[in-house]
Formats: sequence, structure tokens, C-alpha cells
Amino acid sequence: MAASRRGMILILSSPSGAGKTTLTRMLMQDKALDLTLSVSVTTRPRRSSEVDGIHYRFLDRREFERMRKAGDLLEWAEVHGNAYGTPREPVEKVLAQGRDMLFDIDWQGAKQMGERLGDDVVSIFVLPPSLRELRARLERRAEDSAASIGTRLEAARQEIGRWRNYQYVIVNDDLQRAFGDVVAIVTAERLRARRVEAGVEQLVEKLMRER
Repeated sequence: MAASRRGMILILSSPSGAGKTTLTRMLMQDKALDLTLSVSVTTRPRRSSEVDGIHYRFLDRREFERMRKAGDLLEWAEVHGNAYGTPREPVEKVLAQGRDMLFDIDWQGAKQMGERLGDDVVSIFVLPPSLRELRARLERRAEDSAASIGTRLEAARQEIGRWRNYQYVIVNDDLQRAFGDVVAIVTAERLRARRVEAGVEQLVEKLMRER
């Protein structure tokens, strides 16, 4: 019998091109994991491969500022000249149901989420095997200009230095192995005593009464 537990927030962060978006997609396709994906809001222009409401909710700057000032965002950050944030209401609804929510956000968002939601947060940082490989991945993606790729690589150097802020670190030199590592983390965290405390207490009381 599975014990009831609190829902958790699983955060994946990485420099642009290091693999968090691909890993996020793989995690969501694994129905056995039963994760809910957090859809961020952003002022960034939509890429041709993106769908509004699935990859992001695309807002203008005025609407984003309205949400931020009203306290409707759990976290927000300015990245490469664009604003990103996590709406509060859908997160609170999922956690109240005892389900797990997956976040694809940067180090600034991860820091704010950790400060506000504490033990509910499990954070994973994904590292590329090398900056040369990171550049190659960005170039293969063919969605950014050469100047933009240069900006993202410089930002990557800064982000990589923040790996100690995370609970787990994965080097994405083999996608399937990196995916397996994330699944192992999810499995272990779901069994952590403080998450299953309420359900286990009931089970233990029942066991103690048995003769």
C-alpha cells in the first residue's frame, strides 16, 4: 500500500543548450512518473517551434508587470532582456492534491522557489560535458543568431558557477543516462520520510495495533 504524501516541486536548471528542455520533455512523456509541467509566463517572442500555453504563456510586458506587482508570481527573473515567471495559482493547486510539479527554470527562479517553498523543492542542475559541445548544440538548434549564441555562452559561464546552489548535479554527456539519473532522484525523493510522514504515521499506528 502506497503511503499518502505531500506533493513536491522538481526543478531542472541548466545553461541554455545543456539539455534541460529535452529532459523535461522525456520526463513528461513517461506517464508512470505522473508529473505536471509548470508553464511559465514570459515576455520573450515566441519561437516557430513553440506553442502558446504549452511551452510558455507569452505575455506583453504590461501584463507581466501587472502579475508581478499583484503577487501572482511565485518567482520571476530577467534573462537575456526578457522576463520570465511562474504563476502562483496552478502550483498551489497541484501541491494541495499531493502531486508533483516539474519546473524548467533558471538559477534565479530556483533560488526564489527554494526560499518560498523550502522542503517542497527538489533542485537539479544539468551541466554540459564541455562549452565546445554546448556551442555545437546551440548551433544545431538553429533558432538563435551567432550574436545570440555568443551571449548565451557567456551567460552559461556565469550559470555554471552556481551549481553548488542545487541539491543534485547531473552531467549530460549521455542523454539516456542523464534521464535515468533524474528518474532515480524523483523515485528517492518521493520516498523521503518527511514527504510521506502523514500517511506513514497512519500505517504505523495500524501496525502497532495488530497482534
